[in-house]
Amino acid sequence: MDEWVDFHRATLLMKCDGLSFDQLTMRSVEPSELTLLGLVRHMSEVERGWFRRHAARENVDFYCCTNDDPDADLLGVDSADASVDLAHFVEECRLSRGATANLSLDEVVPSRGDHPERTRNVRWIYLHMIEEYARHNGHADLIRERIDGATGD
Repeated sequence: MDEWVDFHRATLLMKCDGLSFDQLTMRSVEPSELTLLGLVRHMSEVERGWFRRHAARENVDFYCCTNDDPDADLLGVDSADASVDLAHFVEECRLSRGATANLSLDEVVPSRGDHPERTRNVRWIYLHMIEEYARHNGHADLIRERIDGATGD
């Protein structure tokens, strides 16, 4: 499953490759505030949440989001530093790979979110991540096509 998640990670980065800050923060279409940089920041949070906080049970805070501003990843791009956020995404993916490297797909882990009574196995987390990336890479493809016509993967 690592290969599929890695494919999607690389696809998201490919959608951002060679773009300026203005292009990375260009809104998809009114009234949406969705941007490529917002997607990168969001997927950093999702990586951290599912792979590190849930699967590996690490005690780490989120990078952008807080209880007071739960959508800061997607909406806080105007004052962001794109190079820092892209580097953070790459590092978060590396840390996620390490956090799950020795976990069995059948290992059951407790929830660390809004529903503490739920449990999931690591396989469920991987499948959810593949789905999450696939959905958001579809968004990224449309945004990139709007920016400069580039499409693919």
